[in-house]
Amino acid sequence: MTLNVVIVDDAADAVDSLAGVLERYCGESGIDCTVSKFGSPIKFLSDYKPVYDIIFLDIDMPTMNGIELAKYIRKMDGEVSIVFVTNMAKYAINGYEVDADDFIVKPVRYGNFKLKLDRVIKKHGSKKNVPYVTVYENGVTKYVQVTDIRYVEVVQHNVIYHMVDGSYEKRGSLKNELSLFTGNGFAQCNKSYLVNLRFVLGIDGYALHLAKARGRLDYEELPIGHPRKKEFVHALNKFLEEHI
Repeated sequence: MTLNVVIVDDAADAVDSLAGVLERYCGESGIDCTVSKFGSPIKFLSDYKPVYDIIFLDIDMPTMNGIELAKYIRKMDGEVSIVFVTNMAKYAINGYEVDADDFIVKPVRYGNFKLKLDRVIKKHGSKKNVPYVTVYENGVTKYVQVTDIRYVEVVQHNVIYHMVDGSYEKRGSLKNELSLFTGNGFAQCNKSYLVNLRFVLGIDGYALHLAKARGRLDYEELPIGHPRKKEFVHALNKFLEEHI
């Protein structure tokens, strides 16, 4: 097993201490681990790409705290595991806002670290190898995990990725999108929409109720094409059987 890990903390001694604990864990577990270190959250964010398995973030950092940094990361990467390492445990509860996997209190003790990382790695294993699409916003390149896209809409020669926090548009075709999204929990409900089944709340006749965010009950209604309903319902039922 291999892990690509990054530590972001403005305190160099804390970075080295955590790296040492991580090295021991990987050595005992037979894991091939690559560790990157950043003392500046701004520098880390400036060239971020969704290539990491686990990100360890300190909460109390200057210029940008760990919670703020995690919010930016989540806009570009919905699958990376985020673990807060902090001496401010009372603030770690805010990690739920960014779907953090866990938090570890400083000073890091190996026994507690091992228990928590065992759980994080097990959870992360179910999220690995998820493809992503490249989009552009105001000249900035962003990498979007396909599982974070609520649905894909095709209008003429444009593809629109509808996310929880907005939409991205680019030139493309539904044919090309099908090759990327097939097998990743998506199904076509009509000729123009490719739907992320993770967000489906229900079906009312030929109206599909798609959650506006995971875990929320408010929804957007999309039409289901008559010729595609049987195939779509079959795909949805199969997905639910495999994931519930």
